Amino acid sequence: MGTSRSATKELRLRAILDAATELLVEKPKASLNEIAEYAGIGIATLHRYVASREQLMLQLGLRAAQVVGETMSRIPLDEESSETYISQLVEALVPLGDKIYFLAHETSLNYNPEMSAAEEKLKEPMRHMIQTLQNKGHFRQDMSSEWILNVLYSLLFVTWQQVHEGHVAKKSAAALVLETLYHGFKASKP
Repeated sequence: MGTSRSATKELRLRAILDAATELLVEKPKASLNEIAEYAGIGIATLHRYVASREQLMLQLGLRAAQVVGETMSRIPLDEESSETYISQLVEALVPLGDKIYFLAHETSLNYNPEMSAAEEKLKEPMRHMIQTLQNKGHFRQDMSSEWILNVLYSLLFVTWQQVHEGHVAKKSAAALVLETLYHGFKASKP
């Protein structure tokens, strides 16, 4: 029975975090009372799951990292798939932007060791595949894999922001990221 109760509690926490994410995307400075109301619970119930706004933000960040990690785990990470990895990654991650867009603006997470560790864990498979692509000659070797990784990561965040603000259509966002990553801004010659 204890396992069932903890599974139910975990599902409820996820529902609260998902509701909080939805609200915070639209209203980044929403109070805990507003978040509780939006989640359809009382503030006392919210406080049973998180003690403070800072703890809520950490839980949201860790939940976002979990969702991204689960999504990334479905992308083949082997030599044979290396040439399609980046496009599959971008196609899979762009739709998650509404879930994690606001985290880029949440400064309380910037120096949190738990969040930093979760983010580093997400970056490791990307870093590995970028190095593989460099070794195969698909990416430049005169740039560090860390630079390429951070440019890709930054492009994803900027794209999520642009989609959220209505400047880029969600359907064309992944193609825009890939075109920018692979070809930059240089105009093609007629």
